[in-house]
Amino acid sequence: MEKFYVTTPIYYVNDVPHIGHAYTTLAADVLARYHRLAGKEVYFLTGTDEHGQKMQRAAELAGITPQELADKNSEHFKELWRYMKIGNDDYVRTTEARHKKGVAELYKRIEAAGDVYLGKYEGIYCVPCETFYTELQLKDGKCPMCGRPVEKVSEPSYFFRMSKYQDKLLEHIESHPRFIMPESRRNEIKSFVEMGLNDLSISRVSFNWGIHVPGTTDHVLYVWVDALTNYISALGFGQEDDEKYNKFWPAGVHLIGKDILRHHAVIWPCLLMSAGLPLPETVFAHGWWTNDGQKMSKSLGNFINPYEVIEKYGLEPFRYFVLREIPFGLDGDFSYQALVGRINSDLANDLGNLLSRTAGMAGKYVGGIIPAPGALEDVDRDLISQVETSVTEVRAAMAECGFSRTLTSIWAMISRANKYVDQTAPFTLAKDPEKKERLGTVLYNLAECLRITAILISPFMPESAEKMWEQIGAPGKPSDPPLADKVKWCGLKADTRMTKGPALFPRIEDK
Repeated sequence: MEKFYVTTPIYYVNDVPHIGHAYTTLAADVLARYHRLAGKEVYFLTGTDEHGQKMQRAAELAGITPQELADKNSEHFKELWRYMKIGNDDYVRTTEARHKKGVAELYKRIEAAGDVYLGKYEGIYCVPCETFYTELQLKDGKCPMCGRPVEKVSEPSYFFRMSKYQDKLLEHIESHPRFIMPESRRNEIKSFVEMGLNDLSISRVSFNWGIHVPGTTDHVLYVWVDALTNYISALGFGQEDDEKYNKFWPAGVHLIGKDILRHHAVIWPCLLMSAGLPLPETVFAHGWWTNDGQKMSKSLGNFINPYEVIEKYGLEPFRYFVLREIPFGLDGDFSYQALVGRINSDLANDLGNLLSRTAGMAGKYVGGIIPAPGALEDVDRDLISQVETSVTEVRAAMAECGFSRTLTSIWAMISRANKYVDQTAPFTLAKDPEKKERLGTVLYNLAECLRITAILISPFMPESAEKMWEQIGAPGKPSDPPLADKVKWCGLKADTRMTKGPALFPRIEDK
């Protein structure tokens, strides 16, 4: 069976989760569900990053130990994923013993490759971003990513010979166009590497909350070397039971935010090359959400709370909106007005109304029993053609993490089905006994279109897809594999009983 391994970044636990965390994890959840639907054996990993100077300082301010802060805040992320019904297979924490073993093994391998040496680090460090910078990279003397003040650091440090892998990394980027996506991010990293890679400081002695460099008592591993290793440590790398590692590595997709692209597309592959390990197939960097045009930040107090949005508007509309509204990879604005618009237009009017109308007509005109289709007319063929086109487009879009494109293609099919109702006018056909067979064909085509729609939306809105499935009366579940067989036209058996249920997506009357 084909394997697929998808990961989120492990989230830093110095604060509570917000919509940015929810966005990445939701995207990974949809990918995992889609690939399971396609018949693959899937492993979906998320977790928390719990070491580093930032954590130690946050714990000191709170008057607790770093471990206590990590335990408390890691649970916040677990709670949100449960609330969002995220279907992850594993949850890794960098304070776990299994992770520490994996980190030790990776370090030993890069050390054995001759790629570690002891030196002195003198430079600039941003504690909130846990990232080293040069003077040229600063923006107005501050961190180019978060805008906060940076600190000058001078201390003994172990270094990783990252410069040694500059040419090899460039060659990999050139020969593997899907290694970094989208293309704009690939070009960004390619330009960065072409400017020249420096060796990387990979240990600190000015604090102690982290994993120590093997064989030392005073050097703590750079938090990013620690954190990046989670993708293999969670699979059992460096441990006796490494069956999952052998089965699922390399990852199919690392999903990350664009702010940590260099760590994943430069540092991580160089470490893996040094250790003699395979590189992930794709690192996909998505954009940031803004709030009504403003970048979300603590100082502005404008972070979107996923709990509040879901409680008011529903989980499945939230899942739909964040992946439909903005092409994955670009920055996007979170607008409550746009959210309500999507719910009322796309979900309530387009999909919900189509299901309600079809089930209502089936109950009224054929006793709820969907008859076998008869001869096809051009209008039927047009509908079927759109369905087949949408199925093809969905497969192509999902192969590139094109969530918005996927949903747009599915809604093209839904819109075509709504137009089909107007063109065929089953309410008129029902008045003519001689048009009984034609009426049956129309109702079958609508029910079949809804069946395929339920399958295709199941990774995005699994509960709504199941509610549709129950009303259609199809056997099994919409998420049952394999996708290729299930989306073939005429998969709905004649004499299936269709029933009308409550509104799939009630309209939002939000002033």
